[in-house]
Amino acid sequence: MAKVHLVEGPVGAGKSTFVAKLSKEHAAPSLILDAWFVRLYSPDHPVEGLMHWYAERKERCLSQIWATSLDILGAGHDVILELGLVERASRERFYALVESAGYELTIYLLDAPRDVRRERVRQRNREKGPTYAMEVPDVFFELASDHWEPVNETERERFGVRVIA
Repeated sequence: MAKVHLVEGPVGAGKSTFVAKLSKEHAAPSLILDAWFVRLYSPDHPVEGLMHWYAERKERCLSQIWATSLDILGAGHDVILELGLVERASRERFYALVESAGYELTIYLLDAPRDVRRERVRQRNREKGPTYAMEVPDVFFELASDHWEPVNETERERFGVRVIA
């Protein structure tokens, strides 16, 4: 049966690089929130009220990504997801979706010290290489890092989270 592979971690942890590797390893498509968001919404972002604007559109993207995932899973293929579920409550809602759909869920957790992640993001901004989706200024890096709620022991035990070093 097809499986859901969910990659989580704070900004700059190496998720996009790991997703590319995992996608090849499982011959499975990857659906990455940032890529969808940038293509669909970034040209229209407002100067003010950015966080409210972002949150509303993120939910729409997540809904469409999940619908697409169900199509792929229904065809018998694994799917690799990087969804930016930084809050525990968001992850719990997603876990419930997967469970109610009857698919197996494998969670991969990536992390690195904040200063290492900050430098990775700065380098990605400069180089605009294969994992670059959008410019992440330092202020947004700090905000996103502060917002990250680490995967707790309950999540780790319940889902057998695989910590990737």
